[in-house]
Amino acid sequence: MYVIEYGQDIIVIDCGNKFPDESLLGIDLIIPDFSYLIENQHRVRALIVTHGHEDHIGGIPYFLKKVNVPVYATRFTLGLIELKLKEHRFLRESTLHEINSDSEIQIGSFHLSFFKVNHSIPDCLGIIFKTPVGNVVHTGDFKFDLTPANNERPEIHKMAKIGEEGVLLLLSESTNAERSGFTPSEQKVEEHLNAAFIKAKQRIIVSTFASNISRIQQIINATEKTKRKLVLLGRTMLNVVEIAIERGYLQVPDGMIIDRDEINFYDPDEVVILCTGSQGEPLAALSRLSSGEFHGIDVLRGDTVIFAAGPIPGNEKNITTIVDNFFALGANVIYGSGSASGMHVSGHGYQEDLKLTLSLMKPTYFIPIHGEYRMLHHHCLLAVSVGVEKENTFILRNGDVVEIENGIARKSRNIPIGNMYVDDGDVGDMEFVLRDRKQISKDGMLIIVLTMSKYDGRLLAEPETFSRGFVDQNFSKLRNGINEITFNKVNELLNEERYSWNGMKKKIKRAIRDYVQQQTKKNPMIVPIFIEV
Repeated sequence: MYVIEYGQDIIVIDCGNKFPDESLLGIDLIIPDFSYLIENQHRVRALIVTHGHEDHIGGIPYFLKKVNVPVYATRFTLGLIELKLKEHRFLRESTLHEINSDSEIQIGSFHLSFFKVNHSIPDCLGIIFKTPVGNVVHTGDFKFDLTPANNERPEIHKMAKIGEEGVLLLLSESTNAERSGFTPSEQKVEEHLNAAFIKAKQRIIVSTFASNISRIQQIINATEKTKRKLVLLGRTMLNVVEIAIERGYLQVPDGMIIDRDEINFYDPDEVVILCTGSQGEPLAALSRLSSGEFHGIDVLRGDTVIFAAGPIPGNEKNITTIVDNFFALGANVIYGSGSASGMHVSGHGYQEDLKLTLSLMKPTYFIPIHGEYRMLHHHCLLAVSVGVEKENTFILRNGDVVEIENGIARKSRNIPIGNMYVDDGDVGDMEFVLRDRKQISKDGMLIIVLTMSKYDGRLLAEPETFSRGFVDQNFSKLRNGINEITFNKVNELLNEERYSWNGMKKKIKRAIRDYVQQQTKKNPMIVPIFIEV
């Protein structure tokens, strides 16, 4: 999520989510902190979306519920946004506008125009903001592919033209800033897919990103050439393919797609299964197929499994487990990134793609975006190598602000921001909730139930102590010690006439914590529960 503002006008660019790692127990999604935009919502004019990947649209429903502004996006991207808003029951309240690379929009002080770029999803745009002080360009995610699978070529002529007009500031994506050369063309993937399909003797199972419509079209083409039927598995795959067919982004021969219940009506060499789960997601279709837990579909010895997507950093371990499972089932597995398998090329520009954009735009100032810090650093070096002044480059961290006044840009301040966590519909920073979950996951929990007299606070029965995720061995001995300490602490407080429930709970927790740490060197969560009788 990026924000550009001039005077009393604010425009938001993209609003994505990221997915939690293992440390964020129970969290479903991570979305941006909208606090600054909520405080200034009277100035927010629009949300412009560059393309339909989750890290660019996943936070939109949560944002619109707080700051309901018009959304501008291309036809395919709008289809994906509409699907999300329907799930959140917020579609009717939303204002959606379709744009394309020829659109021109006046929003407050800004005149917006667009240019088409290649990426791994259809309908991707770069944005040109014509402001009273100069032109600002945001590339979105891009690469240069002159032979794309969908024949949607990048509008290099528009990029050159805006460069001739003058670019005050360029924001350009940096994901592959460390990789030399140009990004390979999607055409190479189609050649490898066709060869693998022809060679396969039994079922073919292919997994890719549901949003990679070009890759899905290549799989459909290979399926048609080998006279097979296609089965779609995974809710996301079904939804995205339906939108792509409905809006004309996928061409599927009549009768090719069959229902999963029909799969056993065909011989193994007549079927292709296209599914989600290329990143090793435990609940996705591919993972369940590899573990034999997908109801009604078994992987047969001699089946071919193709990973038609590169691993996102951090997912390698899960992917390796699934690959091993398929090999154990007797399948032939084609996997690996880039040239290792030939089944995937990146949707992000390599160094030469990035330098070409810089050379076309010729910006005065440059901000690398979309990448880890080292990627942003390398992108700045590329900018300097093609003529941008080193002092005119800015590497920003979340919340950083660059101000341009009288043609001079400077990093001025930082807006306090953080991550917002989505946990089964609840949204917030959840710092204390996560802290408690981490403590429970590490050392477990002790629950002490005390039956107390409502009138004088006396214990009416022996304390009962329960353990969850704590210790199994010798717990009976530890429990006896906890109960004795609890009993003594209650009586001590009663004798001192200090028996408010809250005060008593704190004293009991402290006494039990000290005892448990001494005996076990552990620090479980301690929860006293008072039952008044």
